Amino acid sequence: MKYKKVLLWILAVIISLAAMVYQRMTGPTYPKDIHFVYEGTEYKTELPRSHGGITDCPVELKLPEPFNGKIIWRKFPAGQAWDTLSLVRTGDSLKTALPHQPPAGKLEYRLELSANGRPVNLGETEHVVIRFKGAVPGWALLPHVLLMVLTVIWSMVTIFFALANFPEFKKHVGITTILLLIGGFILGPVVQKYSFGQFWTGWPLGEDLTDNKVLFALIAFLIAWAVRNKPYGRWVAVGAALVMLAVYLIPHSMNGSEMDYETGEVVTGAIILLPVLFRQQLSSSQNLQA
Repeated sequence: MKYKKVLLWILAVIISLAAMVYQRMTGPTYPKDIHFVYEGTEYKTELPRSHGGITDCPVELKLPEPFNGKIIWRKFPAGQAWDTLSLVRTGDSLKTALPHQPPAGKLEYRLELSANGRPVNLGETEHVVIRFKGAVPGWALLPHVLLMVLTVIWSMVTIFFALANFPEFKKHVGITTILLLIGGFILGPVVQKYSFGQFWTGWPLGEDLTDNKVLFALIAFLIAWAVRNKPYGRWVAVGAALVMLAVYLIPHSMNGSEMDYETGEVVTGAIILLPVLFRQQLSSSQNLQA
């Protein structure tokens, strides 16, 4: 029995870490990988999609001679005219810096490379969107991340213990709920406030997917805690933990905070963002008619 529980803990940790790595790598803030072939040699580099603090965002491409190039950028989604940043060679790297934006401000940009005076084909690469955020102090960020990691691990342990019909699953439901409350609903809003100037951007104030999915997971675990002693309690616990796993398979920071450059306000989610997009479309139509 003891060894079986240890094995379940190990399995829970492995699955949890895999889910979190997947979420991180598929999210909109993970660096954009660039792969291309030039004269039979494959090259790989990456472009940033998130930057925190009060500085410009450094862009450094590990590309040797004879490559040179430029970054074409503009504010997003303001639809302004494009501007250009030249990449400056430093050793085996090409460097520049995207101009700093206020928290939740975004830039849209693309990379153009050349070699020996000829353009380099980078394939079908989409424009990269980078979001800026405020600096988050370590005392808030580190505990938040740690507690959210532990929340996922404990929720996976809840699944395995409930399926094995170990009575300890009830305790793990409670621990998961407490971890989620502290990490997601106390420290999470603090991190959000430092990053984008708002404590909560989920329902009913907005449609920030990160906030809403954490809220949904909390509701599921509160229900599981309420019925933990019922005959069907362990199956509700399994369902709640599966909800948590599904939450972590959704890319992080989707439908997040975004600066409306026309009003200077931070908007979040599809419902709040729709009027902004409508105003931009109406403004564009009026400009064309003029």
